[in-house]
Amino acid sequence: MPSEDPMTDLHPFIAGLPKAELHVHHVGSASPRIVAELAAHHPDSKVPTDPEALADYFSFTDFGHFIDVYLSVVDLVRTPEDVRLLTFEIARDMARQNIRYAELTVTPFSSTRRGIPEQGFMEAIEDARKAAEAELGVVLRWTFDIPGEAGLEAAAETTRLAVDLRPEGLVGFGLGGPEIGVPRPQFKPYFDRAIAEGLHSVPHAGETTGPQTIWDALTELRAERIGHGTSATRDRRLLDHLAERRIALEVCPTSNIATRAVTDLDLHPVKEMVDAGVLVTINSDDPPMFGTDLNNEYAVAARLLGLDEQGLAALAKNAVEASYLDPAGKRTLAAEIDTYTTDWLRRTGR
Repeated sequence: MPSEDPMTDLHPFIAGLPKAELHVHHVGSASPRIVAELAAHHPDSKVPTDPEALADYFSFTDFGHFIDVYLSVVDLVRTPEDVRLLTFEIARDMARQNIRYAELTVTPFSSTRRGIPEQGFMEAIEDARKAAEAELGVVLRWTFDIPGEAGLEAAAETTRLAVDLRPEGLVGFGLGGPEIGVPRPQFKPYFDRAIAEGLHSVPHAGETTGPQTIWDALTELRAERIGHGTSATRDRRLLDHLAERRIALEVCPTSNIATRAVTDLDLHPVKEMVDAGVLVTINSDDPPMFGTDLNNEYAVAARLLGLDEQGLAALAKNAVEASYLDPAGKRTLAAEIDTYTTDWLRRTGR
């Protein structure tokens, strides 16, 4: 039976639950402390240097305003040292939440066009990745995404960086940024090249637009997972397609409220997705910017879906299944989730 108040009762269980995260952005994961530190290093920025003032700065009026604020934080990352610091600190925050594996969405074009040497950028993220695994026990992999608002120039450059300078941890190729006015089919040649090089297609789609954007991602970009997919519930045929093919949705509830993609948390379509048999994963997107983290997103999901501990464990295993972790790593992490849950239920007498 589900707990009467999952948001409260299940928090200790969620805090210790081993987890994987599939939809979380590199710069968007910068904690207020790190953002403030970077802002102090670059005083020409409009970003506040006071961590407390960042709460007001990260209050968004709509998706367009979110993009503007996000890009102002991107502009704080200007050197390979900034990149390395940011990346390792993200892993440190993940370790505190018992996140064992994460596919971090990285937008190299936004950094290299600001003057960070491309080889220096790759070395910085890889150095941080290796240190995170060795020192923190957090396994990181990368998805390089095209910033859609920057157009085909960004698509060509992101593809070149992904293919020609491919770092060891790179597993996915994505597309982020605004959806309105940025049709998915124009990016097909770039996704085709990335897929030919063995990368997985994981574009954002259907967050602020309708189901057709998701269909375009599936048919034109050969998406294997969909970032957000919030509007999928408006098309029953699409839901059936996603469910039959086990194409996962990377659902980010608090993000959808913060960017006004969904007007009210109680109206979030995640339950309709689950009821339709779609493989749903829970993610935090840009956690400090939205005042959340993955543990909180699991608590939100518990309430929206009426889950108990075993339901949350199954949700955590969805992310393992949908991940691009190697098969042995998947088996190990899934077994860790099962062992943790069994031990928890035994200790608590559930």
